[in-house]
Amino acid sequence: MVDKTRIAKQFIELIPHAKALGLEILEIGNGEAEIVMPYGEHLVGNPKTGVIHGGAVSALMDTCCGAAVMCHPATPPSTATLDLRIDYMRGATPGQAVRARATCHHITRSVAFVRAEAFDDDPDSPVAAATGSFTVG
Repeated sequence: MVDKTRIAKQFIELIPHAKALGLEILEIGNGEAEIVMPYGEHLVGNPKTGVIHGGAVSALMDTCCGAAVMCHPATPPSTATLDLRIDYMRGATPGQAVRARATCHHITRSVAFVRAEAFDDDPDSPVAAATGSFTVG
């Protein structure tokens, strides 16, 4: 039997942009994933505020959503983003890591649907929310 969780984890750990962003998998399995991106000066989008660039948050959320799809029991352990909508609600607090949590909530023969949130130290006040569709098969 294929260990999808192990494959997804290894895949993410090998992605160059994931390494550059310092992404670390906190939890993965059964169609859910949580990944953290530590704060770093190289990720700041506005030097005056110290807020992490939205593109880094977007990459974190995309990677987390893909990981949730890859480890879902009903999908093959590979995927690609078809569509990802991200709503930014506020800037991440400077100096704090950003975490993303994603859940693959529905799968058809060819598409997986995912929801995710990104947040810093306050999980009750998300930085961003995402909905996406990913290839299956």
